[in-house]
Amino acid sequence: MAYFDLLLQKCSSFSQIKQLQANLITNGHFHFSSSRTKLLELCAISPFGDLSHALHIFRHIHSPSTKDWNAVIRGTALSSNPSNAIFWYRTMTASNGPHRVDALTCSFALKACARALARSEVMQLHSQVLRFGFDADVLLQTTLLDAYAKVEDLDQAQKVFDEMPEPDIASWNSLIAGFAQGGRPSDAIDLFKRMKEDGNLRPNEVTVQGALSACSQLGTLKEGENVRKYIAEENLDTVVQVCNVVIDMYAKCGSVDKAYWVFENMRCEKSLITWNTMIMAFAMHGDGHKALDLFEKLGRSGIYPDAISYLAVLCACNHAGLIEDGLKLFNSMVQRGVAPNIKHYGVVVDLLGRAGRLKEAYEIVSSMPFPNMVLWQTLLGACRTYGDVKMAEMASRKLVEMGFISCGDFVLLSNVYAARRRWDDVGRVRDAMRRRDVKKTPGFSYIEVKGNMHKFLYGDRSHSSCREIYAKLDEIMFRIKAIGYTAETGNVLHDIEEEDKENVLCYHSEKLAVAFGLSCTEEGTPIQVIKNLRICGDCHVVIKLISKSYNREIFVRDRTRFHRFKDGLCSCKDYW
Repeated sequence: MAYFDLLLQKCSSFSQIKQLQANLITNGHFHFSSSRTKLLELCAISPFGDLSHALHIFRHIHSPSTKDWNAVIRGTALSSNPSNAIFWYRTMTASNGPHRVDALTCSFALKACARALARSEVMQLHSQVLRFGFDADVLLQTTLLDAYAKVEDLDQAQKVFDEMPEPDIASWNSLIAGFAQGGRPSDAIDLFKRMKEDGNLRPNEVTVQGALSACSQLGTLKEGENVRKYIAEENLDTVVQVCNVVIDMYAKCGSVDKAYWVFENMRCEKSLITWNTMIMAFAMHGDGHKALDLFEKLGRSGIYPDAISYLAVLCACNHAGLIEDGLKLFNSMVQRGVAPNIKHYGVVVDLLGRAGRLKEAYEIVSSMPFPNMVLWQTLLGACRTYGDVKMAEMASRKLVEMGFISCGDFVLLSNVYAARRRWDDVGRVRDAMRRRDVKKTPGFSYIEVKGNMHKFLYGDRSHSSCREIYAKLDEIMFRIKAIGYTAETGNVLHDIEEEDKENVLCYHSEKLAVAFGLSCTEEGTPIQVIKNLRICGDCHVVIKLISKSYNREIFVRDRTRFHRFKDGLCSCKDYW
């Protein structure tokens, strides 16, 4: 069978797989040959294979071996429906025969659970790994850790990691990435530092990508710079994926100029992802003209823009208020062979909404063959800006019909009513939220001062500098009222006295963060705040006036973009 195995190695198409299968059957070797298992693996796993045919082969095996089962479980784990691998694993454990579960079986099944986000199945497999005595297998433990991380059971992932005698590089990387992607970026950064200090293993190109992602989420430029320094020392900046994440980190930490410097001075060849990341960086910062220039440069580079390239440049036009440029680009997509998807339509709806062309925006949304919540949510946001109550009600009604209405959508509709002082309607929306048990996401803001991250909630009094912060806030309100500030009380969703509304608005988390920044940094120092939700209209007005009154440049990164406040103006041109 050596000759047959050689043919398997040279196999490069599905038709050749079928020919080799016919050869095995004709020669009577199908039920007894190890070559059959290799054929099954090739059919189940290779790019030119066919999983459904592999399963057809498998069903004709009288007594499948462990390797046969593993091939099927591995193939289905890699498929578009990884849950099927869990089914095959359970079938294997319940079947009689010469096979038995080995460490590879568990590994493939765990990878399937991770891809299917099947948390309870990961826990069940963990107990079986212990029962089978595979807990000393380092590779399997790493796969288990990675599975827990991907299903966001980070406490259990950390427990597996801590119990490993000597975690390998993949284990460190899995936990760092898990923390970064699972809402624990500070833990990811701490683990990266611990890995460097431990000294047994050096962080590699995968490690630094996880650490940089965590820095991006927190907006901590200091930690991002530390990771960047390590990258340079270890010559990891020759890896294009690393450079892409560095560019993204600088952009999300407010330093778009540094992001562009990295882009221009890369030691490796730029990929399409590199170009897209930089265009999106300009978009995030409202630098629409720079994004357009870079998009044109991409077209001349020999790399063809894809759907993400167009999405990035459309977002840039939207954030910079370049309405006609954006619409022209959208219309050119199909001509260049790039099919627009729902995200592109969403940006166009926002562009039209920004221009006050709500009727055109509505026509696009309502003409889509399949209703989409993102488009209706975008239209609802535009209605808030222009106070179109009728269309806002229509959009929210559509969202309710689709069963997709969120807390943010209810708040947008409430804002439209509150701006018109229709308090009965505001109350009706609040009742609807209670009936549907819709919970409002609590807003919070981060600010980095002298290398330390400080977090603020609404009305937060837990900070050690609480007294100084609130004193500074009183000073701020006094100074900006002197130059014309009037509270945007339409943002308060309660029918209460105007003075009470001003007090409600005064203690938003981003105002507290900016007040803290002003109180403990030198005059002229830029201030940067990271907000988890969209910045409200009143905070936007207040921070514009602070930038003018205190002669400070203030950056606020909210859920969708950067706001650069300087001399009483914002880069978003008051549309966000």
